[in-house]
Amino acid sequence: MKQNLMLTIASLLSILFVTFHVTDDIVRGMEPGTLSDLIVLPILVVWLYGTLVLAERRSGYVIILLGSLLGLVVPVIHMMGKGVGVSGNIAESSGAYFFVWTLIALGVTALFSVILSVRGLWSLRRTTPSMRRPVPVNSFFCSFRDFFHFSHSAKPPLSPPFHPHS
Repeated sequence: MKQNLMLTIASLLSILFVTFHVTDDIVRGMEPGTLSDLIVLPILVVWLYGTLVLAERRSGYVIILLGSLLGLVVPVIHMMGKGVGVSGNIAESSGAYFFVWTLIALGVTALFSVILSVRGLWSLRRTTPSMRRPVPVNSFFCSFRDFFHFSHSAKPPLSPPFHPHS
């Protein structure tokens, strides 16, 4: 499977798992479910745009890298504190399996996306200089002259001879 296809799939899965996670946080009361929780929408839209529209471009790789790093922070925060950690009460609640599974799946797909986006950026670094080879000025003007067929040796066509009595 091609690296860019794997990156697209992993990034899309990470975006899906983030939406599951934010929804679960709101349903469990860890987040208030107010307008401030909608800040995730523009972040996910930019991440989705970078994944689908800017695929295989430097800006797309950077957006996926940043989104994946944010997605990778979510399981770490929940395992250390609020939610699943020592002070958390998720283990006794209903739906705990899905909550923890989403965190693990998000961590795996986000880390995989980080690795693949760094590899994509690294491959652009290696191929870009050879693709942007400067064009010599002489060859540009030679091709420009040849395009318009300029020639110094061409003579104007001869006009018919002039006969005053005809």
